[in-house]
Amino acid sequence: MYTVKIGLDAHLHDEFVAASGMPNLLQTSKWATIKSSWKSEIIGFYQDDRLVASSMVLIRPLPLGFTMLYIPRGILMDYTDKALLKFVLLELRKFGKSQKALFIKFDPAYKFDDAYDIMTNLTNAGVEYTGRTTEMHDTIQPRYNAVIYKEDFSEESLDKKTRQFIRKARNSYPEIVFGGKELVPVFAELMKKTEARKNVSLRNAEYYTKLLDTYGSDAFITLVKFDMAKVKKDMEANVAKIKDNQTKAKNEKRLKVLSEELAIAEKNISDISAFIAEKGEIIPVAGTLSINAFGAAETLYAGTDTAFQKYYPSYLVWFETIQHAFKNGADTLNMGGLENSLSEKDGLLKFKKHFNPRIEEYVGEFDLPVNKLLYKVANALYKRQKTKH
Repeated sequence: MYTVKIGLDAHLHDEFVAASGMPNLLQTSKWATIKSSWKSEIIGFYQDDRLVASSMVLIRPLPLGFTMLYIPRGILMDYTDKALLKFVLLELRKFGKSQKALFIKFDPAYKFDDAYDIMTNLTNAGVEYTGRTTEMHDTIQPRYNAVIYKEDFSEESLDKKTRQFIRKARNSYPEIVFGGKELVPVFAELMKKTEARKNVSLRNAEYYTKLLDTYGSDAFITLVKFDMAKVKKDMEANVAKIKDNQTKAKNEKRLKVLSEELAIAEKNISDISAFIAEKGEIIPVAGTLSINAFGAAETLYAGTDTAFQKYYPSYLVWFETIQHAFKNGADTLNMGGLENSLSEKDGLLKFKKHFNPRIEEYVGEFDLPVNKLLYKVANALYKRQKTKH
């Protein structure tokens, strides 16, 4: 005996997400608050008064009064239960019709290699699989993700080069700060620098504040600041040492090497003096914003001031973020999406691999047509619009 509940209590839904074995930030009831430009609904499915499937559904308006529905990282259910699957899809179609939806898109967080039965059952039930897409922008959420597992992570397990980069950052007298929306102004400035470098438009301070307000103690910003006055003092001591070595040098070759070292050291001091004059002695250099959803943490945004790149702040801020998430109850941390090609030339992949993530390929997107007459036309227009973006 199956029944459906439109407008399921958010607390019941979140409890189901937490116990699903596949908790995901995008299926939490609070995510609907973040996606405020979309309408939303939570739909629960019962078998003999027991909640057996649940979905937080986002409703996006389309021209002419139509909509599309999107269930991010859902539907949360047992896809091998064909009777349940048939009921869930039937009720979702009914709900879709009530919203004038042309189709319902969903992308369960199942790994591709484990999803053969899921794909088979869904396609046999009339759902269209959009395929093993090759470009990151082909899907709303990336199919490839770099996910760090608590049991895999420790400083000792990182490779020699990564530990060296972290050590170099620690030599810059870092101050590590974990906090909430009080850190947003500084974090937003770091994100602007990242946007300028990548020539992209991301989010603003208002959006970061909204994330932190919505998720409360489950959300945190990690900030790394360097004490550049102390760094300058070390460099001045190094200059004095080089000059002393010059007085003791006994051949031209050694003097030439020392002269080159001195020029570099004095240039570094000049650069740091300019930084201090502009920004002060304690300078924010890198930050991340992360949310822990029922043990599955995600770092949504990361920003770095590349003027300080030679001091490796991005390695330190990611290390501290991962460690803090695990200390505060996370079992995994998703570093975010990757290009589907997984090319070794991809700088993002190369960077994330420093932290020993598991590269997980998710199955991808499925479309449940609601208005079969208009679905193909609407989907073609949707794909064209996504390609432009």
